[in-house]
Amino acid sequence: MGNIFNTPLIGVILCQSEAGGHPIQTVHNKYLQAIFLAGGVPLALPHGLIDFPRALDNSLARLDGILLTGSPSNIEPHHYGQPDREPHADPGRDRLALALVNACAARQMPLFAICRGLQEMVVACGGTLLREVHATFGYQDHRENPAAPLADQYAPSHDLWLEPHGLLAQLCGEARRWQVNSLHQQGIDSPGPRLRIEARAGDGLIEAVSLPDQPFALGVQWHPEWHSDADPLSQRLFAAFITASQHYQQARYAAG
Repeated sequence: MGNIFNTPLIGVILCQSEAGGHPIQTVHNKYLQAIFLAGGVPLALPHGLIDFPRALDNSLARLDGILLTGSPSNIEPHHYGQPDREPHADPGRDRLALALVNACAARQMPLFAICRGLQEMVVACGGTLLREVHATFGYQDHRENPAAPLADQYAPSHDLWLEPHGLLAQLCGEARRWQVNSLHQQGIDSPGPRLRIEARAGDGLIEAVSLPDQPFALGVQWHPEWHSDADPLSQRLFAAFITASQHYQQARYAAG
């Protein structure tokens, strides 16, 4: 029984794409590896779960945490009250991700949301997004150079300033300033009424949020999964997520 408690099961959302003309759903290995390294076991959550509510409920009943990953796609703007179409859409992921955020809130299940995942968390909680941060007055360009090597794309590129008294501040001790990578076009406009701001970039853009009424529900705009075993901030985030998932698992088993 002790071994069960040491290996929380983490549901990981997938992204829709195509290979050889075939529709496929995938996830980058770096997210899976980060969960393994922190002590969890990742399990794929295909978009079709949203069309089978009983299957989704049964899956959630067996999971101990949810990871919403980054993605090349963007949330369709109608989900946060804006017009126009999204050329890089993944509507199946939109539907499942928004449902997962609400399911985690209802179950008090640990949630860790990265990049697009953070934006899904914001939209699910009634917030809105900036569709082009680089074209918005007052903000710097937060996009990566797609022609650069991956090591350069994911290298630290700007300061991160933690808000006092939040979840991130608790995890990071006395350190209030960090360096993080930046690989996103869209960002938070308004976080909505339910979310607490956890950190900002030097230009003021919100870089992290949490749901304060949950034991662990954290969204970050950067990519902590990149070399998560070597970056001190990434280590703290994934360790805290897996620890929260272990506690959730223990409470779930204790409740029968």
